[in-house]
Amino acid sequence: MSYRYVCRCCGMKVGEIQQSNVSEWQLGFQFLTQQERQHIISKDEIGNTVVRVVCDYCKEALDQNPDLSVVGNPLQ
Repeated sequence: MSYRYVCRCCGMKVGEIQQSNVSEWQLGFQFLTQQERQHIISKDEIGNTVVRVVCDYCKEALDQNPDLSVVGNPLQ
């Protein structure tokens, strides 16, 4: 099982962890509320975990244009 991090705004792959012995606790998921977990973490079609984050490029764009944060996919 792998953990794939993708940008929630542009869809770019940010990173991937392909170790099966990594726990969700080691990744810090225990700090998320149930609602945050449902919004940020999902499974793909083959069972790998997909974590939706914001890449550096999109973070900079959102910081410069805060109104974009209310749009579903602001930079796609």
